[in-house]
Amino acid sequence: MIIFLVAFTFSASFACFQYSLSHYADDMYQNHTIQDVGRLLPTKIERIEKGKEADQIAHILKKAQSEGLKVSIAGKRRSQGGHTYYPDGVVLDMTSFNRILEIDKKRKTIHVQSGATWDDIQKALAPEGLAVKVMQSQNIFTVGGAVSVNVHGRDIKNESLSNSINWFHLLLPNGKIVKVDRQSEPELFKDVLGGYGLFGIILDVELQVTDDEVYEISSKKVSVEEFPEYVQSIRENPEVKMAYARISVAPKTSMDSMFVVEYHKTKQPLTEKLRKLKEDQQPFLTYSFLNLSRKTSFGKDWLWYLQEKYILSLDKTLISRNNAMRSESDFLLYKNQKNTDTLQEFFIPIDEYPSYVKDMKEFLKKDDINLLNFTIRYVSKDDSSRLSYAKTDMIALVALFNHGKQKQDMEKAQQAIQEMIDITLRHNGTFYLPYYPYASKKQLLEAYPNFNEFVKEKEKYDPNENITSLFYERYRNEN
Repeated sequence: MIIFLVAFTFSASFACFQYSLSHYADDMYQNHTIQDVGRLLPTKIERIEKGKEADQIAHILKKAQSEGLKVSIAGKRRSQGGHTYYPDGVVLDMTSFNRILEIDKKRKTIHVQSGATWDDIQKALAPEGLAVKVMQSQNIFTVGGAVSVNVHGRDIKNESLSNSINWFHLLLPNGKIVKVDRQSEPELFKDVLGGYGLFGIILDVELQVTDDEVYEISSKKVSVEEFPEYVQSIRENPEVKMAYARISVAPKTSMDSMFVVEYHKTKQPLTEKLRKLKEDQQPFLTYSFLNLSRKTSFGKDWLWYLQEKYILSLDKTLISRNNAMRSESDFLLYKNQKNTDTLQEFFIPIDEYPSYVKDMKEFLKKDDINLLNFTIRYVSKDDSSRLSYAKTDMIALVALFNHGKQKQDMEKAQQAIQEMIDITLRHNGTFYLPYYPYASKKQLLEAYPNFNEFVKEKEKYDPNENITSLFYERYRNEN
């Protein structure tokens, strides 16, 4: 029974955690004050406008400019650093601009409006025997938002999302609509991919898709020392299509115990039972288990034991590609007046991993930051974005924290996370930008040496900064 319950807790990755917008719509937008899921940056805005048609979206942008108001672009608002709003500005909500426009089975492509979620896309693809190439490990995010942060996922062969994008239409700040691809607009393509919605409004996207396949799960324990060699071996194995790992943050086994989960291609037929998409299941169980881990060391030890036991029990289980990429529940619906959950993500060159883990272990021994989880993925070198987070083939470590909302709590969390970033940078690593901006400007520039070039590109396409965000202003203006 315990293992059954833990299945709901850990079947989906912590990497891109979410809150249900329907649960929190009123709370996130009351009295013209908006927040994102971290609930650390409440900001007064002028209004929210719903994008419904291309002409109407262009009109919203033009009207805001005539009123001297800044515009920020929002999908599901799962980022955590004020990426989707700006003080006294207009928030353009793209979630109603969400149609599936065309599926071409012969070319294996899907054309969608940018407010479509991965759930919408999977529901359209699954009956056709097709599947997404790259997406987050939860399916509630919009395509436009995913493009704007250039996501990566469990697929170890298809790299970041940028590699499955054929083209997109972009509404520029000056009102012009352009079709952007690698050949016709190579620099703008690099700006928008991982550009955090700062270069215009992504209207629609054509994505390459692939066949829905049947995978067999292989789960096992590995050591920290052998992990780099293990990563290389699965990269070279044509039968391993997806993989992820977790390393313990529980006190008894912290940064020592690891397990890995692989998805091996099989020749099994894609039956209707396997093809059927999984739906959300009992997120309150996740809340209960994780909440115990938030509060006690015992809870962390117990939770690691149970999730490891459950994951290892999945060995030999069959699953479709679509379901392997699909969250079982819209979970982590955590809401507390005194504290919050936040994410950070660190990227380390593969051969640095053992020494990095050693240094991180020493840090965690002396610091009492409430680290709840480390999920690990492989990320290939990627230069498709001007703000690329993968300077070489890297291992991504997604960290989930819990900390208080008071000023002193946030300052303490910032100090700890900046120390973790410093450790990462010493190991030639980088960190991801969709999360709360705890990093200093100096750390940002070390991880993203092209940031000043990024700013110059932004000034070229949007000299009046008609489209902006709290996130951009934070790093644009800091010395």
